[in-house]
Amino acid sequence: MRRHLPLLLTTALTAAVLGIAPTSNATEYPTATAAAGNQPFASYWFPNSILTWDPATDPDARFNRSRVPLRPRVSYPALKANANARTGEGKIASLVSFGPTSNNPSQGSADPNYYAFGYWQYVDKLVFWGGSAGEGLILAPNPTVIDAAHRNGVKVYGTVFFPPTAYGGQLQWVRDFTQKSGTTYPVADKLAQAAQYYGFDGWFINQETDGGDAALATELRNELRYARSLGPVEFMWYDAMTEAGSVTWQNALTSANDAFLQESAERTSDSMFVNFGWSSSGLNSSRTLARSLGRNEYELYSGIDTEANGYNTSVSWDAPFPAGQPHTTSLGLYRPEWTWKSATDRADFYAKDSRYWVGANADPGNTTTTSAWKGLSTYVAESSPITAKPFVTSFDTGQGDFYNSGGVRVGSSGWNNLSLQDVPPTYRWSVSSTGSRITPSIDFSDAYEGGSSLRLTGTVDATNTVRLYQTQLPVAADTKLSVTLKTPTARASNLRAAVAFTDAPTSFTTLDLGSTTGSGWETRTLDLSAYAGRTIAQIGLQTVGSTPSLDVRIGQLRVYDGSVDTAAAPTGLTVLGSTDVSATRKSLRLTWTASATGSVHHYEVYRRNADGTRTFLGATTNDAYYVPRLDRVGSEPATTLDVEAVSTELGRSTTASTTVNWSAVTASNLALNRPATASSQCNGNEGAAKAVNGSVSGGTSDKWCALTASPSLEVDLGSVRPLTRFTVKHSAAGGESASWNTRDFTIQVRNTTTDPWTTAATVTGNTAATTDHPVVLNARYVRLVVTKPTQTTDPATRIYEFEAWGT
Repeated sequence: MRRHLPLLLTTALTAAVLGIAPTSNATEYPTATAAAGNQPFASYWFPNSILTWDPATDPDARFNRSRVPLRPRVSYPALKANANARTGEGKIASLVSFGPTSNNPSQGSADPNYYAFGYWQYVDKLVFWGGSAGEGLILAPNPTVIDAAHRNGVKVYGTVFFPPTAYGGQLQWVRDFTQKSGTTYPVADKLAQAAQYYGFDGWFINQETDGGDAALATELRNELRYARSLGPVEFMWYDAMTEAGSVTWQNALTSANDAFLQESAERTSDSMFVNFGWSSSGLNSSRTLARSLGRNEYELYSGIDTEANGYNTSVSWDAPFPAGQPHTTSLGLYRPEWTWKSATDRADFYAKDSRYWVGANADPGNTTTTSAWKGLSTYVAESSPITAKPFVTSFDTGQGDFYNSGGVRVGSSGWNNLSLQDVPPTYRWSVSSTGSRITPSIDFSDAYEGGSSLRLTGTVDATNTVRLYQTQLPVAADTKLSVTLKTPTARASNLRAAVAFTDAPTSFTTLDLGSTTGSGWETRTLDLSAYAGRTIAQIGLQTVGSTPSLDVRIGQLRVYDGSVDTAAAPTGLTVLGSTDVSATRKSLRLTWTASATGSVHHYEVYRRNADGTRTFLGATTNDAYYVPRLDRVGSEPATTLDVEAVSTELGRSTTASTTVNWSAVTASNLALNRPATASSQCNGNEGAAKAVNGSVSGGTSDKWCALTASPSLEVDLGSVRPLTRFTVKHSAAGGESASWNTRDFTIQVRNTTTDPWTTAATVTGNTAATTDHPVVLNARYVRLVVTKPTQTTDPATRIYEFEAWGT
């Protein structure tokens, strides 16, 4: 076959979403300049527009920088989970679309539904996939993905995508890309500058626009060699364009495309992604040709397309990974985020992601299954970036429904931010037991730091050893291992910490974690000085004793020397820009000067509350952060913001602070003349609209009246608005009897028609003609529900006005 269609679909689908026809005369435009306090987005360009990009003048650029260096990794052959897997042979490159080309938030968002990838231990390179004829051809990865990948020792590439002409591609764009200025290639200069400024490792070049010739193909190769000479920037070439200039996929390394990998003694690109139609004989010949060129066969990534069917994709696994023999090539995965896009909820995503990477048994060491897809852990052994102290994990996945700090709930909203993702467990899940097998899982209902924790549940009737991390951590005289755990009640934890050393890497030494004293988080600090001079190769947990109902959460593991280090506080916290979303809500761009001393893992941003507590607004590894939502509380004239540095040992600095001022607010009746409906009405002249017309003096018919039991009146405010009070004007406000003033009622709110109603105010025993009900909330739909209409037995509800005051 020549080509699998899905690699083209980014262009077509993006064009459809944007309402852009994939024509040959699409207009180039530079990345949009964001307003001072607005959302920053990942960078994307056309070949000509990147020439005008300058991080000094791009207001979004500073928000797109990754501050996490690429970590080295180790992979002990003796510690691989799967006996069939190999170390030091075939690798995995993963092409992932984390979002659209345009409007891709720089630093996460308030949506917990995100592809929070967690199997980095099997991946060598990650390509931040994107690009389209309707938006831009060159896409730089956002910093959250770079941060998470680098923390796990995985390189990250941006994408340069030249679409086929059928999907909007223009050969002129390829010519623009290869334009020269003297002996330089200006676009290549910018590619190198973007990679170095933003902190990623290289570019994936996908040239699928037909109509070129040998001269154009030669210029592309010359440009790649020039770009590689500019500094530490790598390139992966996609098997599409040939040396003759035509686009004819070879599905192998052949004499028609090998110059894009190596040309005589010159290295053109660092690796090649081989198109999906490969065969066993084709990969064997590719290996032979790569070796003859002086290149390693594992620099060839044989592509498999999982965008449509995920682990139901048919793959000839024995071609790249022949059983019992050295790997033939590496493997390229196209769109493994199928596990997230096809999932019905988070639990379904985690189950599918586990099956994709470690097989149907959720155990990387046990991939025995009737399914042809046995999981990637069957072929490629785990690598670990845990090669230096301190090592700290709170089992944070980079997404959550809340945010905890030190076990305290400081944020109650959903979020995603891969910059905060901890190194996931190396083995998910490797549990050995002589009896009942306990179940490890990532738990999103509680956390010590961030939005998740490790949970162990099940029956303990024998020793269970849960392997968590492969490491290379030297033990000094002051090295400590701390474990923060939690049980539902005071009880025996039934757990030991387990460590293995490189001189006996599969033999665990255990240290008892004892009993808990209550239902809160408790930390056990274990002295490792007796093992000074040895190197930790594995960290895990082991059960002890017996219990029919083990339920332990692990909130944090730390291996560190001496006392917990802190970093100096950041300084110079400044509001770069502010956008008034409404009179009571702002979005902000903040910046500060990084800590002068200490090793910083990330910075956390808080608002300071009147009662002395703080509310989490977000976090970043950077020295600039976008706050998407700052809400005014009541009529406060100003809000104080704090930023603190969190060290690599999770010690916390003092704070840098600044103040955000609020304008004077004039509240108005947002329900006035808005669409209103009622469950019933007494007659045609006393409908719901009379209760929102702003009048009580129009006579006894200037009201909403209802005779049914528990009637309700609902008003649509048009959009979600901040509300400060409700006012209800009852019978006597319109000149009728005070004995008919509404006695018992509730006021309810919601944001969408599918949300449940929540109660904002409950009133019983009212006798007043007008009642006021202060609130601090946001809502679009407001509802009055009457449970007892009068002071007497009169059954009629009489509401002259129902007002919702806010801004």
